[in-house]
Amino acid sequence: MRGLAVPGVSTGRPVRLTKPVLRVGLTGGIGAGKSEVARRLAGHGAVVIDADRLAREVVAPGTDGLREVVEAFGERVLDPAGGLDRAALAKVVFDDEPARRRLEAIIHPRVRARTAELIAAAPPDAVVVNDVPLLVEVGLAPSYHLVVVVEAAESTRVARLVADRGMAEPEARARIRSQASDQARRAAADVVLDNDGSREALHAAVDALWRQRLLPFERQLRLRRPSPRGQLQPVPYDPSWPAQAERLAARLRHALGERAPRIDHIGPTAVPGLPARDVLDLQLTVESLAAADELAEPLAEAGFPAVAGADRDEPVPALDPDPAGWGKRLHANADPGRPAELHLRVAGSPGWWLGLLLPAWLRADQQARQHYHRLDSRQAADRAARWAAATGWQPA
Repeated sequence: MRGLAVPGVSTGRPVRLTKPVLRVGLTGGIGAGKSEVARRLAGHGAVVIDADRLAREVVAPGTDGLREVVEAFGERVLDPAGGLDRAALAKVVFDDEPARRRLEAIIHPRVRARTAELIAAAPPDAVVVNDVPLLVEVGLAPSYHLVVVVEAAESTRVARLVADRGMAEPEARARIRSQASDQARRAAADVVLDNDGSREALHAAVDALWRQRLLPFERQLRLRRPSPRGQLQPVPYDPSWPAQAERLAARLRHALGERAPRIDHIGPTAVPGLPARDVLDLQLTVESLAAADELAEPLAEAGFPAVAGADRDEPVPALDPDPAGWGKRLHANADPGRPAELHLRVAGSPGWWLGLLLPAWLRADQQARQHYHRLDSRQAADRAARWAAATGWQPA
């Protein structure tokens, strides 16, 4: 598959995606170097879809998009040739939130529709990189399998905007501060690329991302296989685990919609301060195992294929000795850079109850946390059940 930077042409109606190509959202603040990352990925073979380019093309002369923009903002936003004067339009909407929202309502649906068409036309083994400056601002992060953020210090970005785009320093700082903060972008990011150094250092980071994460992720997604991993040993608690779990949960909610009424972060990584294997455990509540089976394909398309043969939990006699009551379905992340397991359990079943109980017990009992890694799974379940009986704990 050769590199391809895909241009946008005419808009059309939204296209339903019918193949699970890997979709990567690429973003970063103005002047951070996002475009350089996009070029490097295109050179490796990524299908790069430039949202800014599409945004220009859906309001090109003769399009319905331009007609609607003129109806909304008047002919003052046109240049002498009848095309869109982007600088004039920017002045109209820059400090006017309702006006900006009105413009977005014209442009964003058309860009999304064209993006879907281009993804549908991509090769079956494509890594599709959607270059979206306002990805965080418009809440698109959960719609991608992976979000990559390019970051640089404000001083670095200002210097680039002054040197490369001819902006005055106050204008550059105003543009930077009108966008999402670095903190907001990091919260949405699965990968952060630091671009305060040399171009060679940035290229090396992009090359490693391509080889070590994007290509293996694409292959596992296409083959509907979880990413393989070896035996992992407990590591010190990572304070970012809850936020990472929530990003995955948001991605799954986006993919499943109303079929995902409850997704909980469970397991040791949900317990602050507890050393654990670096594997995030999530629990998706379902009405029945038949309902769980109906979710197998959309979960695989979202990057969580089923784990073959993992159709029940080990029974805990103190809770329910009947193996029939411990049925479940297990899915795991196809992303090699973020080990995670998704347990589909029936609401009210003993496995569902225990999945919620264990982190609640560990969060509440300091002594339990100290001894947890010395216990096998049945011993931990027995002790947690005794704690629940003594305290009257029930799932929220």
